[in-house]
Amino acid sequence: MDTTLRDGEQTSGVSFSVSEKLTIAQLLLEELQVDRIEVASARVSEGELQAVKAICNWAKAHNFLHAIEVLTFVDKGVSIDWMEQAGVKVQNLLTKGSLNHLTHQLKKTAEEHFAEIAEVINLADSKGMVSNVYLEDWSNGMRNSPDYVYQYLDFLATQPVKRVLLPDTLGVLTPAEVFGFITTIKAKYPALHFDFHAHNDYDLGTANVLEAVKAGIDGLHLTINGMGERAGNAPLSSAVAVIKDFLPEVSIGIKEAAIYKVSKLVETFSGVRIPANKPIIGDNVFTQTAGIHADGDNKNNLYFNDLLPERFGRKRSYALGKTSGKANIQKNLQELGLKLNDEDLKKVTQRVIELGDKKETVTKEDLPYIISDVLDSNLYEEKVTVESYILTNSKGLRPSATIAVKIDNEVFEEHAQGDGQYDAFMNALGKVCVRKKMHLPKLIDYAVRIAPGSDSDALCEAIITWQKADLRTFKTRGLDSDQTVCAIKATQKMLNII
Repeated sequence: MDTTLRDGEQTSGVSFSVSEKLTIAQLLLEELQVDRIEVASARVSEGELQAVKAICNWAKAHNFLHAIEVLTFVDKGVSIDWMEQAGVKVQNLLTKGSLNHLTHQLKKTAEEHFAEIAEVINLADSKGMVSNVYLEDWSNGMRNSPDYVYQYLDFLATQPVKRVLLPDTLGVLTPAEVFGFITTIKAKYPALHFDFHAHNDYDLGTANVLEAVKAGIDGLHLTINGMGERAGNAPLSSAVAVIKDFLPEVSIGIKEAAIYKVSKLVETFSGVRIPANKPIIGDNVFTQTAGIHADGDNKNNLYFNDLLPERFGRKRSYALGKTSGKANIQKNLQELGLKLNDEDLKKVTQRVIELGDKKETVTKEDLPYIISDVLDSNLYEEKVTVESYILTNSKGLRPSATIAVKIDNEVFEEHAQGDGQYDAFMNALGKVCVRKKMHLPKLIDYAVRIAPGSDSDALCEAIITWQKADLRTFKTRGLDSDQTVCAIKATQKMLNII
């Protein structure tokens, strides 16, 4: 059962709209193919009621109504009335699974609590609704008041209940405790169906899920991206991978290839970003950064394990940065359909490493620009270098530039203003050229671009078209993470060409 829309929405700051809840519900059931979804808590708000109505209307039309569940309360039938309005047929009734909660929160005896629970279950039964029952704080109940838990389960065994839901409400159990508690309960109550609901406060959620399945649990509650209160719930992505790889005898129907797509959609709707190193769904988990790893993958997949990215609708990538080797770059070139000879590959590798020192990751899409920049640099002897520059751009003042340019080992300094930083740079450069009796070509086109799919920290490529006095044109390129700097680099290439 996926509880992203109920327990996951209890993540701090998260509130899904009606249309977002409906979209997620459809993807969970149709694309990901979970068995059931818990979509809301009864009585929370008018918006929650409208969302559940929309989900139930769609589910009824697509034969999924039996899979829609809501959290309800022991409230003398108020939650049942809410369910009727919403059109839901399955309640997950929240009750007390530890003597501590019963005594200090409800201040009731076990018999009083059981009588009220029976009343709600029987009311639901009379209306054709299915009842599942949560034993809130069950984990602490098993630790500190097991006799109460067994007394409660004896009572539930006499009721028309479909499933008993065992939550580690505060995420406090160790894997050994989970295995021991569930093994004991399954042996004592073989006729009851038990679900395990893990929280992740000690980062043991996935490990506890694995032990629960080993112990014979009948069902699991999971969330997309591990969303949930505090540290969240056990993540569906990790749980599915662990069960499939370490307990192959257990059959689950989740469609692994849809996991990443659904995870990214929930990330977008919730605004809660997936950590880059989160197993299965994080941006970095199928990215090899070190060149030695890419080399090993070229040689019989030495750094592969069973978590192949294709299982989850993803692809392996090879990061480009200061730790890249030729193997990383070759892998990326293969994907782009490009080939370089050994000498050019060494030059490109060195440039990627240099850029990686300034910019943590160079993208695959940056590679054609880098190749063009590096190979273009081989066409001329570098006699002119822009040694230094200061560019200013202040509100209310004209942009200015102070530059130092070395030509044939002689340094020239000039200052100028302009309509923009680059214009100021060119005006200062014009003064240098007058002193050296050089004739600057005319700038007739100037384009700056970043690689498709990149963002604001991407490498920029400036392509400038120049026209000589004889009207012939030529182009120069510059590459940098700063737009003005890449234009200056393109201009330096022009100076060397002329």
